[in-house]
Amino acid sequence: MKNWTGERLETFIYNRVAIEHLHRYAITNTYVKDKIVLDIASGEGYGTSLISKHASFVYGVDIDKESIALAKLKYKAENIEFLEGSTSNIPLADNSVDVVVSFETIEHHDEHEKMMLEIKRILKSEGILIISTPDKLHYSELRDIANEFHVKELYKNEFTSLVSNYFNNFQLLSQTYNNGSSIIQDDNTLKDSNYFYGNYTMINKRVINPMFLIAIASDFVFEKHCISFFDGGDIIKEELLADIRASNTYTVGHAVLRPLKFLKRILK
Repeated sequence: MKNWTGERLETFIYNRVAIEHLHRYAITNTYVKDKIVLDIASGEGYGTSLISKHASFVYGVDIDKESIALAKLKYKAENIEFLEGSTSNIPLADNSVDVVVSFETIEHHDEHEKMMLEIKRILKSEGILIISTPDKLHYSELRDIANEFHVKELYKNEFTSLVSNYFNNFQLLSQTYNNGSSIIQDDNTLKDSNYFYGNYTMINKRVINPMFLIAIASDFVFEKHCISFFDGGDIIKEELLADIRASNTYTVGHAVLRPLKFLKRILK
């Protein structure tokens, strides 16, 4: 298996992180149809490619030169262009984009105000921003972990304040993960959601703290996102298959059967 840092998602990864990221891109479908879109911090490029299935044109911008070069080779479509650039210096013209998508980006630097100013600069007057970030309280503090790749994480009130300072309208969403499925819902309705666990002898209520926040923002009225679910069954299945292929039993069995498979092909 290829090496993975645990941070920048790539298409050979099949786990909870993949499910959460794919769900975020799934909710963009409502907003990017026939639009010009910027996927900022596009990384490997899979998200830009997914958006291109619905958008009229997509720019994938990332600060990492190697990632941009590889994305250009992997994802070739007439309505995709990959460019090198940063959140503080986006290589696009003023008022040139309908939608900006920024998933798990803002926590990787401390130039938050510059990023928001750049997004406002390139967005058209009726443009929409869809941006996500981990909630510092639930992602880091309550779990007592420190992500070495994160420079400046935000608490919910800080994230809300940042976005609302630049846009007249916004919807705050919360994302939770539970047994292979991702759930995204309006943050205001979170308290009305109940999660249970148990067995034949006892059933209890479980508190699930959403680790990720997503804001949809615009200076104009936009369609609010309703509750949505992402079934991670296919991802979990691939994860299990990858574990099996990596096991010693599979490796030995594959080596033993290889000559027999070869003879079978010859004798056909």
